Amino acid sequence: MDLLGLANYAVFMAILIGIYALLALGLNIQWGFTGLFNAGIAGFFAIGAYTSAILTSLPAAHRLGGFELPMVLGWVAAMLVAAAIAWPIGKICLRFRSDYLAIATIGIAEIIRLVIRTEGWLTGGVRGITGIPRPFGELPYMQSQLAFLAIVVVLVLLAYMLVERQVNAPWGRMMRAIRDNENAAAAMGKRVADRRLQAFVFGSALMGLAGALFVHFNRSITPEAIDPMIATFLIWIMLILGGSGNNRGAILGAAAIWIIWSVSELLTDRLPAEVAIQAKYARVFIIGLTLQLVLRFRPEGILPERQAGAASSRR
Repeated sequence: MDLLGLANYAVFMAILIGIYALLALGLNIQWGFTGLFNAGIAGFFAIGAYTSAILTSLPAAHRLGGFELPMVLGWVAAMLVAAAIAWPIGKICLRFRSDYLAIATIGIAEIIRLVIRTEGWLTGGVRGITGIPRPFGELPYMQSQLAFLAIVVVLVLLAYMLVERQVNAPWGRMMRAIRDNENAAAAMGKRVADRRLQAFVFGSALMGLAGALFVHFNRSITPEAIDPMIATFLIWIMLILGGSGNNRGAILGAAAIWIIWSVSELLTDRLPAEVAIQAKYARVFIIGLTLQLVLRFRPEGILPERQAGAASSRR
């Protein structure tokens, strides 16, 4: 691969790292700061992707859509629809705890995936949606990639600053108090159910935005793109590796895991065809081994959550 090809591949990876960083930040709000075990990330990712695709895509006779709205409106709508759907789901499912909540959210994500696959009038069914515009898509390939990367970086920075501001405010301290001791927080007069729902909706909105960016990056979407392995469990590994409860750790984990995942694919593709098919399973093994090593030697993650006492002593 020549230098230009390597540069293109690096920009391609950086864009996907940014998109997955948004997913990791959304999960960090739910799990890292609030203790909500959401195993249905792929569902909210899909909601954001299809919402923006339907609103901004070209007209099609076989499905709803073709509104050709501006992409910014599609991204805002993706966040709003993901948040709106997360609200009733949270009202019902957040009554459960830990593994029961995980089972419930997995079920919700599977329902969303099956609706996307079977309701062709809405989502195009197995054919998916094509003709989705891309920001600066009229530019030459490399310039278009760099422009999209700049958009993703700006959105990730905005999301990071917004989440950081919230978790360092009284709202964030209250959420950590609910996570650490829910009964004590309730005894102090905190509305635990409402605050947990806020975190669930907030995190789901960021997941919807990540889905919208993903669909405009690829210019198309099919149900196969909503793979729980890629859009749910890999996000959990990113957050655990980087450091749950630390936004910088969430972004670092997204970068580290996606680089391992992508580079291992690049290496296996260079093997002979009969070996490459089996070697692809080594990617999952490498990710699993990395997670096991982190859990064994640094269970709090590479960048663990900053303790309030340590932060105040530094100030």
